[in-house]
Amino acid sequence: MQKLFITYIFFSVLTFCAAQEKVKRINVKEYGILANTKENLTAKVNQLIEGIGNESVQIIFPKGRYDFYPDAKYYRTYYESNTYDADSRKLAILIKNKKNIIIDAQQSDFVYHGHIQPFTLDNAENISIKNVNIDWDIPLTSESEVIEADENHILMKIDIAQSPYKIHEKGLTFVGENANENWTLSDGSWLIEFDKNHIIPANTGDNGCVKGDLKNVKYSEVKPGLVLMQGNFTKTPKVGNFLILRHGRRDHAGMFLFHSKNPKLENINVYHTSGLGILSQYCENIEMRNVNMIPNPHKNRYLSGHDDGLHFMGCKGEIIIDNCDAQGLMDDPINIHGTYVPVVEKVDDFAVKCKFGQDMSHGLLWAVVGDKVGFIQKREMNTFSYGTVASFEPLDVDHFIIRFKEKIPATIDANFVLENLSWTPNATITNCFVGSNRARGYLISTPGKVLIENNTFETSGSAILIAGDANYWYESGAVKDIIIRNNEFRFPCNSSSYQFCEAIISIYPEIPEPNALHPFHKNIKIENNSFNPSDYPILYAVSVDGLSFKNNTITRSFAFTPWHPGKYNFKIEACKNVEISGNKIEENVLGKNILLKGMKREELNLKNNELSVEISKAN
Repeated sequence: MQKLFITYIFFSVLTFCAAQEKVKRINVKEYGILANTKENLTAKVNQLIEGIGNESVQIIFPKGRYDFYPDAKYYRTYYESNTYDADSRKLAILIKNKKNIIIDAQQSDFVYHGHIQPFTLDNAENISIKNVNIDWDIPLTSESEVIEADENHILMKIDIAQSPYKIHEKGLTFVGENANENWTLSDGSWLIEFDKNHIIPANTGDNGCVKGDLKNVKYSEVKPGLVLMQGNFTKTPKVGNFLILRHGRRDHAGMFLFHSKNPKLENINVYHTSGLGILSQYCENIEMRNVNMIPNPHKNRYLSGHDDGLHFMGCKGEIIIDNCDAQGLMDDPINIHGTYVPVVEKVDDFAVKCKFGQDMSHGLLWAVVGDKVGFIQKREMNTFSYGTVASFEPLDVDHFIIRFKEKIPATIDANFVLENLSWTPNATITNCFVGSNRARGYLISTPGKVLIENNTFETSGSAILIAGDANYWYESGAVKDIIIRNNEFRFPCNSSSYQFCEAIISIYPEIPEPNALHPFHKNIKIENNSFNPSDYPILYAVSVDGLSFKNNTITRSFAFTPWHPGKYNFKIEACKNVEISGNKIEENVLGKNILLKGMKREELNLKNNELSVEISKAN
């Protein structure tokens, strides 16, 4: 038996070596692509990729700096989910209709100029990108340090090398590479404050770090890089903190993975983007390891991406995210969802006309023949029936007709949305760090199996949001099997107010009329985690059948003064089969209470006797 085992290992090694020998290695230097020249390499790199045939190829960039500028030959039209339209997307590196390519940048810096999309994979298969840093010399969103602040003035310092600007009495105009973008003070999400530990101060976030008469602020320049804002302020940022001066539109992703199979990203630092970080749209089997969305630590930046970090729309198969770091984003580090489409009208017994419900999500190839589709009633968001796609006919970027193999129920009308159930992934998210970002942490909306394990959260809003929305963002769908286990939820979690952030873990589908008899989500297990809240809300849940909060540890933090309007640790609404048991709750934790709404007390199996229960009489 031992001989057979050794023989097997020997032949396995030979097979592996033979496979390695079949990979053609290309050093870009041999194609005139040289590091550290600041030459525009967009055309040269794309011509190299275009010339690759069917063989397996490894493209090696010797370590150094490589620059990419917009090139009119590589403008393309793409409809990118959760992204504003551009006349054309400006592409730096395009990998289209290719297979079996490894790009190894060997820790090189790929530096981009102006609004541009660093990598685009289009109908590609088995593409691996690794060992690269993505950045801009002149970021597409600016930031400043607060030097002075009181009720009459704010003095801020701007690095003019990274964020060149012109000043006028009504504000600033940032004039980076091909940019002309205006900025003024605002009291909401477009102005975010970070302290020197890269934490967003409590009760700022979308609530605003500057308040007062912001329409009549006067702007002047004390000297280059030192901007004075004079007015009547009722709230100001702390001296020594940093402000993110958000301007511009989300128009290009850092990476766009489009209708591709088996993409693999490894050892990548995305230091900046002009929109979503890495957008995966209708892709299958995605693996990301040590992919970091973080501000460049060598440039004293506090901002990384303009919006979400890792965004997955309409994908299927397995999503593997391991050992990834997200900090300083202006939206959510991970967002996994599909897209609901509203029904406009019934065409005949087999077809309906639909539209895309969100202006940042249209023009999608929403379904293909054979896909399984659910018909969802918008009011209670329960799935009424199912159909199999026979054809998908776009009418324009906003409307399409979808025809089914089976007859459509007679009651289907504009009170329904459709969900594509064939493009719904499983997801495994492990060993990641989520720092302070403008909005939430992980947004999970997929009926596939989901595991969130061994992660650390320091999110400014909810650490985990499980949503589902057929009425505003139109992000599907209901979860069926999710485990949240062995994670650490530190004190910054849910320390500021953002949309849907009702607790550290917020299960908040937007259901106009939740029905406890027909819950939207199912089988959510929250087990063996540690929570360290300064405030009351820990878990908020609406419309779940099978919710357990077991064997967690809750200890009080005194990092900030409680501010949240919710005064319950657990608020549970219209749920069934809920268990809260085996949790270790420190004596001085605030509240120690549960509020039930729209459900029977018998649906709660409570074995933590230190928690009191209140039943809401409100509808």
